[in-house]
Amino acid sequence: MFRTDLEEATPARGKLHAYIDVAVVIVVLAGTNLIAHFTTAWANIVTVPIAAVVLLVLVRRRGLGWAELGLSPRHWRRGSLYALAAVGIVLTAVAIGALLPATRPFFLADRYATISGALIASMIVIPLQTVIPEELAFRGVLHGTLDRVYGARGVFAAGSLLFGLWHIASSFGLTTNNRGLTGFLGGGLVGQIIGILLAVAATAAAGVVFTWLRRRSGSLLAPIALHWSVNGAGALAAAVVWQTTLA
Repeated sequence: MFRTDLEEATPARGKLHAYIDVAVVIVVLAGTNLIAHFTTAWANIVTVPIAAVVLLVLVRRRGLGWAELGLSPRHWRRGSLYALAAVGIVLTAVAIGALLPATRPFFLADRYATISGALIASMIVIPLQTVIPEELAFRGVLHGTLDRVYGARGVFAAGSLLFGLWHIASSFGLTTNNRGLTGFLGGGLVGQIIGILLAVAATAAAGVVFTWLRRRSGSLLAPIALHWSVNGAGALAAAVVWQTTLA
C-alpha cells in the first residue's frame, strides 16, 4: 500500500515542480522586461542577456535537457537547413518591401537613418542584445518548461502570447519614430495605442512561427536565424531606404 501511494505521489510532485518552473520563468521574464525598459540605459543593454543565461542555468539545474532547450548538437544540421530557408524567404520579402512604393515608407525608422548605425545594430546590437537572448529565453527555456506541463498546444498558445506581451514596453513611441506608421495610424495617443496593439499581435504571430520552426527543426538555430533576418535585415533595408530617399 505504501509503495503504491509513493508511486502516485512522485508524478504529482514532479508535475507541481514543473508548474513552479513555469511560474518562476514567467516572473523572471516580466521583471527583466520592466528593468530593461524602465530603469537605466545600461540595464536596457545587459539585463535581457544576463537574465537569459541565468534562466538557462536554473532550468538545467532543474533537470531540463539540452534537447528540451533546443540546444542539442544532434539537431544542428536540421536546424541549419531550416535557418537558411527562413533567412532566404525573409531577405526576399524585405527586398521586395523596400522596393515597392507602397511599403517603402514603413522602412523609414529614425534609429536606422545611417548605414553605419544600421550595420552596428544588425551585426552586433540586435543579435547579442535581442535575438539570441530572447530566443534562448522564449524558444529555449520557456518552451522547455511549458512543454513539460502543457505540451505543444500550451507552448504555441501561452509561449506566443507571452512573446507578444513582452514587446509592449519596446513598442512605446513606435508610431512616433516611424514615418510610415505615423502616416498610417497617426502620431497621437490613439495612434500610439493602436501601434502597440498591432506590435503585440504581430510579435505574437511571429512567436507562433518561431515556435513552429523550433519544434520542426528541434533547434534554436532556425528561430534565431529567422528572428535576426526580420530585425537585422529590416535595419539594413531601412538604412538603404533612408539614403536613397534623401538622395
